[in-house]
Parts: sequence; structure tokens; C-alpha cells
Amino acid sequence: MAKQHPVTPPELFGSILASHFVETYKHIHSAQVKIITHRWTRITVDGKPHPHSFMRDGAETRNVEAVANRGKGIDIRSAIAGLLVLKSTGSAFHGFVRNEYTALSEVNDRILSTEVDAGWKWNTFGSVKDVEAAVPNFDDAWSTAREITMATFANDESASVQNTMYKMCEQILAAVPTVQAVDYSLPNKHYFEIDLSWHKGLKNTGKDAEVYAPQSDPNGLIQCTVSR
Repeated sequence: MAKQHPVTPPELFGSILASHFVETYKHIHSAQVKIITHRWTRITVDGKPHPHSFMRDGAETRNVEAVANRGKGIDIRSAIAGLLVLKSTGSAFHGFVRNEYTALSEVNDRILSTEVDAGWKWNTFGSVKDVEAAVPNFDDAWSTAREITMATFANDESASVQNTMYKMCEQILAAVPTVQAVDYSLPNKHYFEIDLSWHKGLKNTGKDAEVYAPQSDPNGLIQCTVSR
């Protein structure tokens, strides 16, 4: 199939592949295809991109899930996954509901880091021909969603991860009118201050904090979906 059909954008190839099974086999009523596209970049040698050598450019992937349902069209979800981001200030979390089990301290400024998983679900396509007609939109939407994600993450004076991710969803929906819903899944990647006062009275807390320790657990997984 990959030899006989275009593999880019992945939304089109996923739709072609899923539709193949539904149209070829009478006993199959629905087919789901998942595609993961890794970032490969040409290696630079002597200031020029090499003609046949590449390197894996980070862990971020472009993901697509296409589902073809007999008589109901094709549903596509495009996504960004594994995009690790961090900013050293401009993030807070306070004023949240507290009860007898709350152990989390309120903070007015903190390091914010997460691994972005962002997806957008397109309006249902009637056929592969409809997907082909929309081909120019897929790469543009991916670029737009990625730019919105990173610009909002960097520039927003974040009151909370929940607040920031909602802003991202709203902007993508406004920028891509043929998308019906946007979802984010953002796990906290915590970095905590280390009290170094035990060693010669070193100050490393509050405004003096410069050395931080990454924490794996426990952490929160914040998810949201915003639809039209």
C-alpha cells in the first residue's frame, strides 16, 4: 500500500489504508489505523545538509488515528506526542480547593514542565476523496497546533496547567474551522528546590533557588477536551 499510494500527509495514508479493509472485505465493518511519524533531520556536514544521512530529532512524534466505518465515513484524529517543554518561571498554582487530605502547597511562581500530548479531531469525512480534497489542511493544522502550543506555553502567565491548556484548545479551534474538538494530556514534570543550608549555610530556596531536583512521582496528569 505504501508503494502504491502517497504516505504524506499521514492523515491521507491512514484513511486509504483503513478504507481498503472496509471496502475489500465484506465481513469487516470498521477498520482502525494508527500511524506514528518520527522527526528525522538531515545531518549537517560542513554547513550543508547531507544528501542521505539523518538523525532522530528528539522524541516528539506526529500521530494520526484514522477509523473507517462502513456507510459512516472516516473519522480522523491528528496529534502531537512526546513534546517535552519547560519554562523556569511564569507559572503558578494557588487558590485551589483544599480539604483535610490536601498536602500540596500553594505557589506563586514555579518551574513548569510537561510532555505534551495534543490531539484534534476533524469533522467526519465522507470518503477518501473528501480526505484527498482536504490534504492542504493537515500539514497546516499540525504546524498551527504546534506553534500555538509552544507560544502559549512560553508566553502565558499560567494560573494553572488547566487554565493554559484551555487557552490552547480555544486557539486551535479558532484557527482550524474544520476541527470539531481539541484535547490535551499534560503530565506534571516536577522540579523541586533543594535545601542546601546544611552545607556551609548555602542558600538555595525561594529567591535564591538555582539548583533543582527532578521528581518522577507522585505527579498529576491533567487532561481536557474542548469541543465546539
